[in-house]
Formats: sequence, structure tokens, C-alpha cells
Amino acid sequence: MPSLGSLSKRLFIGRPVRSDRLGETLLPKRIALPVFASDALSSVAYAPEAIFLTLSVAGLTAYSYAPWLGLAVVVVMMTVVASYRQNVHAYPSGGGDYEIATTNLGPAAGLAVGSALLVDYVLTVAVSVSAGVANFGAAATFVSDHQVASAVVLIVVLAAINLRGVRESGSTFAVPTYGFMLGIFGMLGYGFYRMATGTRLVAESAGFELREEHSVAGFALAFLLLRAFSSGSAALTGVEAVSNGVPAFRKPKSKNAATTLLLMGLIAVTMFMGLIMLARAIGLKIAEDPSRQLAGAPAGYKQETAIAQMADTVFSSFPPGFYFVLAVTGVILVLAANTAFNGFPVLGSILAQDRFLPRQLHTRGDRLAYSNGILFLALFASVLVFAFNANVNRLIQLYIVGVFVSFTASQTGMVRHWTRLLRIERDQRQRRRMMRSRVINGFGASMTGVVLIVVLVTKFTHGAWLAVAMMGVIFLTMRAIRRHYDRVSAELEPPADVSPMLPARNHGVVLVSRVHQPTLRTVSYARATRPDTLTAVTVNVDEADTRALQEEWERRGVPVSLTVVESPYREITRPILDYIKSIRRESPRDVVTVFIPEYVVGHWWEQLLHNQSALRLKSRLLFEPGVMVTNVAWQLRSSKLRADRTAPSPGDVRRGLGDPVSEADERVGTQP
Repeated sequence: MPSLGSLSKRLFIGRPVRSDRLGETLLPKRIALPVFASDALSSVAYAPEAIFLTLSVAGLTAYSYAPWLGLAVVVVMMTVVASYRQNVHAYPSGGGDYEIATTNLGPAAGLAVGSALLVDYVLTVAVSVSAGVANFGAAATFVSDHQVASAVVLIVVLAAINLRGVRESGSTFAVPTYGFMLGIFGMLGYGFYRMATGTRLVAESAGFELREEHSVAGFALAFLLLRAFSSGSAALTGVEAVSNGVPAFRKPKSKNAATTLLLMGLIAVTMFMGLIMLARAIGLKIAEDPSRQLAGAPAGYKQETAIAQMADTVFSSFPPGFYFVLAVTGVILVLAANTAFNGFPVLGSILAQDRFLPRQLHTRGDRLAYSNGILFLALFASVLVFAFNANVNRLIQLYIVGVFVSFTASQTGMVRHWTRLLRIERDQRQRRRMMRSRVINGFGASMTGVVLIVVLVTKFTHGAWLAVAMMGVIFLTMRAIRRHYDRVSAELEPPADVSPMLPARNHGVVLVSRVHQPTLRTVSYARATRPDTLTAVTVNVDEADTRALQEEWERRGVPVSLTVVESPYREITRPILDYIKSIRRESPRDVVTVFIPEYVVGHWWEQLLHNQSALRLKSRLLFEPGVMVTNVAWQLRSSKLRADRTAPSPGDVRRGLGDPVSEADERVGTQP
């Protein structure tokens, strides 16, 4: 019968999937679009708002620049999409920007890109979920009153869904993503239709006066416009996830990924510009500080999101439309984090394979998902949500720095990639194709490089410095992990011209506390290994107990000599270590095998009834050169009953039935 933990695991993530069924988890384009493009598509829910919020500092006049800033973002978006279509054809392995930068610009550049993407994925989850909670809060007061808790709960739910596997999570997210497209395009179409047929649509906030906080002109105005453009560039986030997720597509992988990229770009820019134009048409006003900037607003006025205000205006005579738009927007913003939940684990696996992250991140879980990466992402995103109080305006200042670092580095790397291939390619048709691709990637590198500079200059003091610092910390940490793995690998490498040296002799030492079945089994096992010498050792912490042990040993005629080690201070660990070291000192080429009798308990509370001095002894022995530790287990009845209750399923990792507790602990009180 499965254990409670096993049942809970199956409930949340489903039954294990065999490794040979990995191909069945690959995605068709109709599922890949919502899986990998939900971030880029959902960003249109807050990117236009970010532009208006930034421009509000200069008053209503500055709003006239919003369409032009939107067009600039569209140009950058389509440039990046065209550039990444070249990427997925040239590097379909899933390494994405990290692989491109490493191969063409060197390991340091690749590691910088990897650091930037890891930070950006975490921020994607934090920003998307927080924005989703803000939109839910427009319709549900309880959510707005508990934004942080709601956001963390949603992150946990997303992690649980993704632990069930890419294909299953993709099917889950397909309907909300397409529902969001329907809601936004439906709102835009219905809104422009009503205005074209003579209906005057006016947003609630249109009647408020938008006060300028600062008078801007000249250089100050240019700086403000650049800052608004950088905020609107959040619409580009998520493009890189498709190149990182090429292995998850069905064949032909590169072609399907490129098609998905193009569809994503066209849909995103259409919705993005449509929302900006609709906001201008209905006179929407939104401010960074409504209490000071919006004159004429009623007392207690709570500023809703731009999407909520537009939906309320367009569907003023059809409330179900308003609630549908809010619902699908909130859902897609939360599910947009799924892009990161697909990209972060794959990138983490690649970095782990290259020994820049712990090897555990390279392992697939029961459902063939990179479970450890999913859990790490959920943890770090939850910490950010808590630290920034789920405030989208504060979190978005940290956002997009990492993604533009990766954009610029990967496009620069692609230029070098095509240049290198052009040196050896002789086919004129292929050369023309490569030269066209190089021009596209070169233009993309220039464009994203300029945007990166703009983002750093305009957002650095508003929070971007923290994202840069996080990238630096992760970069240095990954370098340290790689040095550790390299050092260990070099240390473990066997000499090429020297055969392994056999030990001169093997001395067996059996630790004894009492004469009972575990001890006798340990003695029998030790004798079966045929060491050169075999000695039983007990520590004298109580004279009466030690004499009784010696008498019982003699009475049973155990065919192994018993050595008593004195311990005037009633300590076990130090006397045994000293005894074993004395054997090693006499002959450094000898090895000592320490046999420790132990039994396996079936309940956690049984562990509390036994002290753990033997565990400390074993941990100390592991640091002694030339000393081997062998645990000889004796299963108690409680462990056997537990084994019957918790028979593992085929996909379970085989582990021991319980935690071993040494019998050597039994007669010794808690020792320091």
C-alpha cells in the first residue's frame, strides 16, 4: 500500500513517466504557442500601462508621445523576432542565448548571458504573477487585500502544474491563453466598432485633471521619453524562451519554433498597439501617484489597471464582457510565468551539465520535467514577491535588464557565427542566405544594444542596479561551482602510468556495545570479508557494564578478540578515533575497515528515543584517510511493517526503509 507521501506526490504531479516516452511529451505548434509565448503575449497587459505611467510625470501633453513610443517598441519587437528566427535554425539544441554566446563569444560571455537569463526568469514569474493578482483585485476585494499571499499561492500552484510535465501543463494553459487573445481582440474590435458607429466612449478617468509633477523640456523630456520607451520594452520579454525551448517542439523542431516565434510577434504587437490607441481614444488617464496627480478624483478613488479601465468603458453596456476580459487577463498574467517555468529548468539543466550549477538541476523528475529547477524558480520568485510586496511598479524596474543583455550578446554571437561560416562556405545560394541572416542579426544586435543602454541609464537608480547586482552574484557563484567541480575532477583523475596500489593489509574493527543479534550478525559479516586482522572494540564508559559485556562475550565463545578502550570522560568518539589512528600509524599502507552494527526503525518518533553519537562517529571516520566504514543493518519489526505499507511504485527512487540508528548508541547518554 503506498505511503501518504507517495499518494500526495501522485495527487500533485501524477504517475511517473518512463524515460522512453519522452517523445510523447513534445509539443505541436498549437500547444507550444501558449506554453512559450504566454509571457510575450501577456506583457501587453502591463507594457502599455507602463508607458502611460511614466509619461504621466510630465502631464497630459506627454501622452501624445505614447503611440510613437509604441511604434518604436514594435520595431524592436519585430527585429528581435526576425533575429531569433535565425537563432532557432542555427542552434536547435535548446541552449539558446547561452549556447550561442558561449560558442561564439567565449565561456565568460556565455556565463554572463546565463546569469542574466536566470535573473530574468525569476523576475518574469514575480512580475507576471503580481500583475495578475492586481487585475484579479479589480474584481475581487479579497485578492487586493491579500496580494502577497495570493501571489505566493499562485506561484506554488504553477510549480505544481509544471511538475506534472511540459505537455500536460501546456494543455492546461492553452485555453486561458487563447481566451486572453479572444478577450483583448474582442475588446479592441468592439470598442473601435462602437466609436466608428457614433458611440462616444469616455473612460472614467478622462474627467480627471492630470497634473504634471515636473516641468520637462529639452534633455529632461528626452530622458523621460527614453525611460517610457524602456518601460514599454517589457513587451519583448519571453521571446528568448522559444529559442531555449526548441527541444520541446515536435519535428521539424526549428521550423515549428520559427513559426511560433512569428505568430507570437505578430499577435503581440497588434494587441500592444491596439491597446495604446484605444487608451488614447477613450481619454484614459493613469498616474504613478493618483492621490497627487489626478485632480477631481472622488475621495477614496482607487486607480484600476489600464486594462480594467478600458474594459469597463468598452463594455459599459455589457458587464459580462468586462468580467471576461479581467478574468482572462488575470489568468494569462499568472500563466505567463509558465514561460519561465519552462525556460529556467531547461537552462539550469544545461548549465548543470556544463558544471556551472549543481548536478541535481540536470536530473529529470518522475514526469520527465526538471523538477529541481522548477522548485528553485518557485522559491526565488516567492522571495522576490514577498520582498517587494507584490508591487508591479517596483518589480518592473528590475525587469528586462537581463533579457536585453541576452538579446545583445546572442545577436552579436550570431554575427560571428555567420561570419565564421561564410569563410568556408562556397555554395553561392547558401552564402546569400547566410549574408542575409548576418544582416538581420547585426541589425538586431545594434537595436537591442541601444535599448540595453537606454534601460540601464534610465532605470539604474530606480531598481535596475539590483538586477545587475543579482546577475553579478550568480555569475561569481557559477564560476566558483565550476572551479569546485574542476578541482574535484582533477583530484579524482587516476594517474595514466600508475596502477592502483593495493593496501598492504586490511584491519577489521567491529564496534560493540552489547552482545545481541545485530552484534553477532556484524561479527559474522566481518569474518566473511576475511580481513587480515579482526578485532572487536568496546568503549569503557561504565565499569559494571563493561565487565558484564566481557563475561557474556567469553560465555558465548565469540571467535573474535574483544578490546576494551578506556574513556575516563565517558566519551565514545575520541577514544575510538585514537584507537583507529594508532593502527594506521603503525603501517600507513594498511587500511582499517570499521563495521558498525545498527538497526533500522520504522517510525520517525523512534529516532527521538535514541541518541546519534554513532552518526557523529561515522561522520568523523569519513574524514580519516585509509578508513572504510561498513554499516551492517538489522531491521526491527516496525521497519518491516513500514516496508509492507510503503511498497514503492516502479517509478519511486529506491531508498532505505528507514533511518539507521546504531546499537552502539544504546547504553550511552547524549555525548558532546
